[in-house]
Amino acid sequence: MHHDVNLLLTIGMGIVLAFVFGFVAARLRLPPLIGYLAAGIAMGPFTPGYVGDTALAGQLAEVGVILLMFGVGLHFSLDDLKAVRWIAVPGAVGQIVVAAAIGLGVAMAWGWTFGAGLVFGLSLSVASTVVLLKALEERGLLSGANGRIAVGWLIVEDLAMVLALVLVPAFAGALGGGTGPATTASGALLAAGLTIVKVGAFLAIMLVIGPRILPAILREVARLGSRELFTISVLAAAMGIAFLAAKLFDVSFALGAFCAGMVLSKSEFSHRAAEDTLPLQDAFAVLFFVSVGMLFDPSVLVNHPGAVIVTVLIVVVGKAAIALAIVLALGYPASTATMVSASLAQIGEFSFILAALGIGLNIMQPLGRDLILAGAILSILLNPLAFWAIKPITGWFSALPGRLAGRARRQMRLARLERVLEEQRQEIEEKSQLVRSSLTSDEVADKFPIFGRLPPAARTDLAALFVPRRASPGERVIRRGDPANEIFFIVAGEVEVSLPDRSVQLGPGEFFGEIGVLSGGARTADVTSIDYTELQTLSRSDLLLFLDTHPELTAAIGDIADIRARQNRGPAGAPQPAAP
Repeated sequence: MHHDVNLLLTIGMGIVLAFVFGFVAARLRLPPLIGYLAAGIAMGPFTPGYVGDTALAGQLAEVGVILLMFGVGLHFSLDDLKAVRWIAVPGAVGQIVVAAAIGLGVAMAWGWTFGAGLVFGLSLSVASTVVLLKALEERGLLSGANGRIAVGWLIVEDLAMVLALVLVPAFAGALGGGTGPATTASGALLAAGLTIVKVGAFLAIMLVIGPRILPAILREVARLGSRELFTISVLAAAMGIAFLAAKLFDVSFALGAFCAGMVLSKSEFSHRAAEDTLPLQDAFAVLFFVSVGMLFDPSVLVNHPGAVIVTVLIVVVGKAAIALAIVLALGYPASTATMVSASLAQIGEFSFILAALGIGLNIMQPLGRDLILAGAILSILLNPLAFWAIKPITGWFSALPGRLAGRARRQMRLARLERVLEEQRQEIEEKSQLVRSSLTSDEVADKFPIFGRLPPAARTDLAALFVPRRASPGERVIRRGDPANEIFFIVAGEVEVSLPDRSVQLGPGEFFGEIGVLSGGARTADVTSIDYTELQTLSRSDLLLFLDTHPELTAAIGDIADIRARQNRGPAGAPQPAAP
């Protein structure tokens, strides 16, 4: 029986070739993204050898876009943006407007339509999130003031591109697209108005109802203690909301996924959601870049070398010069201006998404996509040189006549921003710090009533034995049948103990795990954290040694353990909660 294996071949060859070319690119100290694009080019119809199914690749790319946008929303930080808003917002908006205008002017000089030139210019105006974060991380610049400015700038660019993905389809007819809803100015405005109303309704539902429903659903799933089910629930949220947004509100899959990630970013499950879905996001992001590469016609490098060069110059030189001028005009030093401009002198995933949208709406011809892709590949290749040039350009620019007088004032402005960022970092660290390294004697008695009758000296000795531990929502702290090596005391948060016939919850001041520790047997129940939980643990050997010298404590813990053990074997409804 014949089976259609095009999907398997496209995915399999895409992943294999992406690994091969990505490995080569990494060995050459180039971004792996270059390798993924090269893998797509090798599979495309414009190069010899195996040709992948471009229709299937396009659908896989759509999944990749959804997961990419979900990841962008999940990592969206309003706090990061607020700290650098006075430079990131005007800087990013100004750079987008000027760069898009340059791209539009160049395209119209080539004889393109206004719509095609606008999509082309917008595609060249936004930098790659993947490339920028990787470049900053490799150079240790991500946590510094200049790095935070670049990241905030990028957040504004991302938000602007999300807005563009909403508005371009609404104005497709007026921009010369064959599938647009209107071709007159009034019709375009009406279509845009309807689109804005639909988007507003969708955003209202997501921002008002979403935070009440999504985290609650994930909390219930997390209580089950199944990692794979939690991962599926997160993916269901991303894919389901993206699908409903498109079908019910005529909103793009990308915007729906971005909003889903943004809603989850404020929940206590955001870190775990990001961690659990990262492998799948990475896999489909790779397939997205492969599919983009499949659409690239390398002959554009030979047939239109002048256009390729102009495109690269707009991205590498034009955008960098615009960013440099804006940062300096806002009163920041040359070191900040050159670092930000180097970070933004490339294009990537949003450019591909916008170009694909333009072609899908018949606004732009495939040549525009080929030029954008060529500009992306070459600008990413040249980006390390932009960072290398930071130091000499900074030194040269700072030494220009008339610059020395304002240097101290510019450095003071940067220093003020650094202080604000440091205060924000400390505030976030204080809020997120759940576990301290040790407890005092008084804290032992205050937090754990069972130790309240111990003399102060004994409590001090006991505090020295505690080992702090934290658990995230949904994390399995104890699994039934595992060896019992420690007892757990809850400082903050909440856990759920799952018994065969019921579940009970334990909170601050309570403890669990004593049955297995005292009996020497295996764990008798599952225990799952249902909040960010702060724990203090005592190893079995330390606890038994301490109990040898404090028989009153032995009796207290032993009595509770006996009661809980009987309840574990008896009917549900007993007043004393059970613990393993």
